[in-house]
Amino acid sequence: MPKTPEEWLAASSPPEKTKGVLKVFLGYAPGVGKTYAMLSEAIRRHSRGEDVVTGIVETHGRKGIAELAAKIEIVPRRTIDYKGTLFEEMDIDAVLRRRPQVALVDELAHTNIPGSRHRKRYEDVLELLDTKIDVLSTVNIQHIESIAPTVRAITGVVVRETVPDWVLRIAEETVMVDLTPEALQNRMKRGDVYNKEKVEQALTNFFRRGNLIALRELALRQVAEQVDRSLSSYLDEKDIQENWAVRERIAVCISSNPRAQYLLARAARMARRMDAELYALHVDVEQDKDSNDEKALAANLKFAESLGATAVRLKGRSVADAAARFVREKHVTQMIFGRSAGEGWRKLLYLNAINRFLRDAPAVDVHIVTQESD
Repeated sequence: MPKTPEEWLAASSPPEKTKGVLKVFLGYAPGVGKTYAMLSEAIRRHSRGEDVVTGIVETHGRKGIAELAAKIEIVPRRTIDYKGTLFEEMDIDAVLRRRPQVALVDELAHTNIPGSRHRKRYEDVLELLDTKIDVLSTVNIQHIESIAPTVRAITGVVVRETVPDWVLRIAEETVMVDLTPEALQNRMKRGDVYNKEKVEQALTNFFRRGNLIALRELALRQVAEQVDRSLSSYLDEKDIQENWAVRERIAVCISSNPRAQYLLARAARMARRMDAELYALHVDVEQDKDSNDEKALAANLKFAESLGATAVRLKGRSVADAAARFVREKHVTQMIFGRSAGEGWRKLLYLNAINRFLRDAPAVDVHIVTQESD
């Protein structure tokens, strides 16, 4: 029986939205323009007909931010009395009652005043997302939990407010708001970021040029990792078997032989030169190993991790089959094998294994490295 027009429309309609979408504007330091970029996008969305409100935006006394914020409907904040002092926080209940399509929630890592429903602002954001409200938010690189210790080592500044890494990973999109360190320092000197009496101290401490360069690199790497995850997810979702060599990924196949450490060192040097991910791969082929073999293998894998590699142990019927499968799943672009010094039937088995790997693996560069003799 042919479908009715209504049935055709229902079949072609996108699936019903189950969660809101999070978009994060990431900066490497205060003053690069995260909130300005977020507000600019909100105004564009509003002009296209989307229902956009401001849950909370921190202007920090910046005139340009205040002028942009005035163009978007603002949900009144909630006032909380804490130890005799009045504080203002986002009124999440008021935002939920308003039920916009999009809510602006500035400073994702902010800690709410005691008496708020949630301890952290990112928890407010998660509740909004659960009610199918899209959220635009902002965060600086130093407030990401795993990066905060590195920032402390670089700048000497202890970051007390952080957001867990997994919150950034659920963002549909992360936009880095970039500005050169020199341009940011010029903004500081003009008084566009802090009051002028604070500028000199800031420029000689947190906002030193070396600090800003390092923080900018951390932010760029964070966005690159997110893009890399998105590409891997896309390749998996579309079942794309061939490798798209946007970023190099190197895998080196090792055994319990102590000479494998030479192979690992060669692989690590290659990975550093290409800024590539490195995997140290061992395949268990269900052969009995004595305790000495296990100790030697553990030492090799530990050595691999000390060089920055991700150590991986797989089980398989053969090294060739398991390695080919790993290359396909991880989108490895370069594979390294040690060259066997064996002769006769041992050499034949080795060559057969390499040929089998080449037959079963997707397109990948293969390096055969001669290992140092004992």
